[in-house]
Parts: sequence; structure tokens; C-alpha cells
Amino acid sequence: MSREMRYRTSGGEYDRATVIGLAAAFGLVFLAIGMGGNLPLFFDLPSLLIVIGGTLGATLVNFPLDEVRRAFSVARHVLAPDRSSPEERLRKIIRLAEEARTSGNLVLESALFKEADPFLRKCTELVVDGISPDEIRRILDIEISLVASRHRRGAQLFQAMGNIAPAMGLIGTLIGLVQMLGSIDDPGQIGPAMAVALVTTFYGAVFANMLFIPIAGKLRARSEEEILIKEMTTEGMISIAQGINPRLLEESLLSFVPPERRISQFR
Repeated sequence: MSREMRYRTSGGEYDRATVIGLAAAFGLVFLAIGMGGNLPLFFDLPSLLIVIGGTLGATLVNFPLDEVRRAFSVARHVLAPDRSSPEERLRKIIRLAEEARTSGNLVLESALFKEADPFLRKCTELVVDGISPDEIRRILDIEISLVASRHRRGAQLFQAMGNIAPAMGLIGTLIGLVQMLGSIDDPGQIGPAMAVALVTTFYGAVFANMLFIPIAGKLRARSEEEILIKEMTTEGMISIAQGINPRLLEESLLSFVPPERRISQFR
């Protein structure tokens, strides 16, 4: 993974790109439908039940229930991402490095009770306990690997939902066609059956391509951002344990920050 990957910070409580993207995607589609004057025709409860119910059911067959629950809880990061950034983490690490260089690593113990990030807190605790740099790296590499694995499974779940939803739409289409052919002698039943046949396909395509697959992509991006911060933290805290000069440490950690956003605290 590139160390110069940009970290997409949130412009407020929610990620503006996600909110704008969802609003634009759904808003423009339904605006176009409404301009045709037939918006009510695209709301069909049986079709919605087939797509949503079928997609959730098939997802539960593919993934354990606990994993599904965890993935949906992680999905909140799509709208409300972690607001930390490489620059913020760099400032924290340099501040800890200066304190450790001035008063020794034990002085970092006070930071354990103030730090909200569990990973940085764990890193600081390892340094305070006097664990060797090689052992610190081994422990933190395992932690990062497990975090990446959990995030990858969450993205895979939503990707699977994106693959399943169009298939559920096709199943709904077949159901509608069967109902239509079964009532071909009753012209009054042909219209509703055809609506189920076509609208279900529409729902499957909409949910897959405008919701589930984009969520999977965003979760992968969020995971890369979080792993970048954790890798940066690992390098910084190991350097503190090794007693590296804060100025040299900053030069090393600035490689994690995009070039146009690199600002030294010592200049």
C-alpha cells in the first residue's frame, strides 16, 4: 500500500462526498422518473420485499450472523468516518517523542489515560513497559493484520450483497412473468404482474450499483486510510522506543503525508 495515499477527511460530522453522492445518485434517478410523470409506478412493495428480503437472506447464508452484524455496524464509517488524519497523528507522535526524549519513556504513562485511540494507547503502553522494538513491531503487525482482515470481510459482505441484489431482481422478474402468463386470460392482472416483473429488476440494479457496491468500495478506502494511520503510529512509537531524535523521526513520518500537506513542526 502506498504511503502517500491521500486521507479523505470529513468536512463535518458526516462525510460530504458520501452524502452528496447518495443524494445525487438517488435524487437524479427519481427526478428523471418524476419528470416522466409516472413516479408511483416505481413503488411496488412485493418487488421491494423480493429484492431486500432475498438479498439479506442469501447474505446470511454466505456469512455468519455475527459477521453480518459487525459489518453493518462498521458501515457507519461510510457516513461518519474517523476524523483523524496523518497530520494529526504526526503531531501527537512528535509531541510524545519530545516528552520521552526530555523526561524518559516512563513519562508517557500519563498519556495513556488521555488518549482516545485504542491503537495509539496500546503502542504507548508497550513503549512504557520497555518492550523491545522488535517485539513491539511483531505485536503491532499482528494487530494491524487482524484489523485489515476484519475490514476486508466487511467490504466482501457488501460486495456480495451487490452481486446478489441483481439476481434477486431477476428472480422477481421471473415471478412476475409467471404470474402474468398464469393470468393471461384476465387482462386486469397482466398490468400488476408486469409491474412486479420489471420493477423488481429495477430495484435490484439500483440497490446493487447505487448502494451496496459503493459501500463496499468506501469501506475498502476507509480500511486503507485506517491501516495507513496504524502503520504510521507503529513506525513512530518504535522510533520513540529506540530513542531517535524527534527531528529525524518527523522526517521519516512525513513520508506518510501527501507532499502538498507536509509541514514541519520544527520550522
